[in-house]
Amino acid sequence: MKKILLFLLLVILLAGCAGIPVRDAVKVDMSVPVGNIHGNQFIGVRYPFKVSAPPNWKVTTEYPEFMLGLGFGEEGLKESEVFIFNPATQSNLQIDFTPAGRYSRFNQETIEWLTTAAAGSLKEELQEEFGKEAHVAISSTEPYSLKGVPYAAKNFATYYRKGMKTEHGWVYAFAEPYQIFVIYVVLEKEGINDQQDIKTILDSFEVIPKQ
Repeated sequence: MKKILLFLLLVILLAGCAGIPVRDAVKVDMSVPVGNIHGNQFIGVRYPFKVSAPPNWKVTTEYPEFMLGLGFGEEGLKESEVFIFNPATQSNLQIDFTPAGRYSRFNQETIEWLTTAAAGSLKEELQEEFGKEAHVAISSTEPYSLKGVPYAAKNFATYYRKGMKTEHGWVYAFAEPYQIFVIYVVLEKEGINDQQDIKTILDSFEVIPKQ
């Protein structure tokens, strides 16, 4: 999902033919730790954000091995700052920050357009992997509210994999000077409300201005 959105943004930039830079090149010190975990709360050091998880979920900076079996690529997982997952169901959420390019301009309309455009490519990928019987349905893109974030949008796909109903969602956002990617997967199991837990996690997310 992140690669799809970055590719679409590159297309927009090429169409706009660069122009005047809107920000200095963003430098990220990769030598500093990703962040600190206190119980079920993550506080970023490399990037300025924090997020919390419900008590029955786990927070880690190392990708869970089971996510490879869900179709995520190892290289992409290594780019994410933090992972939050329910050990009982394997529902999961990952967060990644990427510095915006010097010429990249963002507003709510652009964020929503990119979020919507990514859905078509994801549907093709899911049907390629699980076949037409997956019955992939795409929701409509909606503006989304994240603390400390001026522009954000959310979309999700629902489909069946090995007979299990699955929701694969993404939130694409921008808070100067970072693009923010939140990707989640809910594996529905009877009697467990992981969708509400995902909402709780997203509600806790906050970008904290650097001092």
